[in-house]
Amino acid sequence: MGKFVKDIDHFFEFCKENEVKFVDFRFTDLNGTWHHLGYNVKAVNKEMFEKGVPFDASSFGGWQPIHRSDMIFMPEAQSAFLDPFTADVTIVVFCDIYDIYNNEMYAKCPRSLAKKAMLHLKQSGIGDEAFFGPENEFFVFDNVKIVDKTNCAMYEIDTEEGEWNDDKDYKDSYNTGHRPRKKGGYLPCQPVDSMVDLRAEMVQVLEQVGLETFAVHHEVAQGQGEIGVKYGTLVEAADNVQIYKYVVKMVAHLNGKTATFMPKPLYGDNGSGMHVHQSVWKDGKNLFYGEGGYANLSDFARHYIGGVLKHARSVAAFTNASTNSYKRLIPGFEAPSILTYSSQNRSASVRIPYGSGEKSVRAEMRFPDSTANPYLAFVALLMAGLDGVKNKIEPVGPMDENLFILHLDEIREKGIEQLPHTLRGSLESLIRDNAYLKPVMTDEFIKAYQHYKFETQVWPYEARPTAYEFKTCYSC
Repeated sequence: MGKFVKDIDHFFEFCKENEVKFVDFRFTDLNGTWHHLGYNVKAVNKEMFEKGVPFDASSFGGWQPIHRSDMIFMPEAQSAFLDPFTADVTIVVFCDIYDIYNNEMYAKCPRSLAKKAMLHLKQSGIGDEAFFGPENEFFVFDNVKIVDKTNCAMYEIDTEEGEWNDDKDYKDSYNTGHRPRKKGGYLPCQPVDSMVDLRAEMVQVLEQVGLETFAVHHEVAQGQGEIGVKYGTLVEAADNVQIYKYVVKMVAHLNGKTATFMPKPLYGDNGSGMHVHQSVWKDGKNLFYGEGGYANLSDFARHYIGGVLKHARSVAAFTNASTNSYKRLIPGFEAPSILTYSSQNRSASVRIPYGSGEKSVRAEMRFPDSTANPYLAFVALLMAGLDGVKNKIEPVGPMDENLFILHLDEIREKGIEQLPHTLRGSLESLIRDNAYLKPVMTDEFIKAYQHYKFETQVWPYEARPTAYEFKTCYSC
């Protein structure tokens, strides 16, 4: 992320130079949702950066009880950027949460945990930097309707790109017939790709707020797109995900459309993932590089991958953090759930990109998605990988065949583990397998996280009948 502010003193100079009217303090909850508290710039002073700003932490799920609700968020001046969407000039500042009861950074603050993980990496002597490059895919729709009642549940989404509109009569326009169709949207030109100008606007705004972009394209599904953002350190990369999602949703919104990072909004078409590229460095050298090894992987990289794959079933509680996540992780839609690694092979859960050299060799974890809290997801992946390095865990593989065509019996015969098929399965794995997280995440945090996910995702989901259940069970 491009840095506009060097320190606290420069922050106030920057505000004056840009005639800032409001300061927007933003922080991230357990879900990964951004929240904000605005201040008139005249009311903001240096002491707020040094001592923090009080707020009510009991209003956020999984955080504080009502009788111990006071917390403080600590603004980080160097993270500031100008909000491109407000009518009055507003500067956004990332914040971490401070626990006044224990006099330390809050154990349930995702961004603080990300910083704690980086400190652990350095203190361990294993490495001094970890780089993450997430690829967040998204959908853009023209309309969405949702009903969730006692006697009625339905959703309906629409995009002009949807093949279901082939026979639609448009009141003030006409039906062009140019559509990507199911699984047909990868890299088509206009007019099939209807979102070229919309994505270009997103790119311009992302660059304006300091993110460096590269590839910009239509993805496989109808109404699906992706914008490549340059990698960064663990905290930088997670910060960038928050900015990226904000910009994509706002640009769509201001153009009369709606963007979503939901993994599987369309039945029968590809879903949206958050592929995460990773590498660990020490003294300026990429520890993942090993000349002559499979795909130029070092022993360090192979063991790191081994750790991620060994713990993947519990890591998924953070990287695939919704019930909808597991509707994406089924064969046939380029979303791998088979826990092995391979070079160039997109059917493996971990892919080594083609042509990786000394500076660029890395591992791409292909199973995560954007319902993940990016700070927690990256921490879980890093800690699982470091556990693999520490214990020299060998991964299953490499496997260079098309894993999507394997039957369940063949997968079992090959001794390959799979990701859980539900969020409940991932959370239950997290309950059993969490020791690798302990250097960074407390028992209290892990317990609070899994309880929160059961209460907000698993139990409500399991209690609701679906349209398909009526279709298959009503006449029983």
